[in-house]
Amino acid sequence: MASIRKEILVGARPENVWAAVRDVGAVHERVAPGFVVDTRLEEGARVVTFANGIIARELIVDIDDEARRLVWAVVGGRLTHHNASLQVFADGKGGSRLVWIADLLPNELAGEIAAMIEHAARVMKPTLERT
Repeated sequence: MASIRKEILVGARPENVWAAVRDVGAVHERVAPGFVVDTRLEEGARVVTFANGIIARELIVDIDDEARRLVWAVVGGRLTHHNASLQVFADGKGGSRLVWIADLLPNELAGEIAAMIEHAARVMKPTLERT
């Protein structure tokens, strides 16, 4: 199973970053605008449309306010398994450190998914710093 881990340093307070991340229906507005172009909520899930045309149905597994951790799983599509989490930590300097972990199958899609995560991170940092 492929496992991708990405850390993103954000110059914004953790509580503000978490408020945006936990707003699961507004990814396209508050977290990664332009990378994600639309988000639609369904019972227990969100349907995310990416700028590259990919549409993913993501089950919301957990929103843990105490740990500031969001967990989701993509169902359907080319992935046979996908589970991801995004956790917000204080960086000790007034900012935030986001840790994004994605576990997926088949392994052959790891490069493509890693590239998407890198692209998302480049959009997320300045967006979250404006929170």
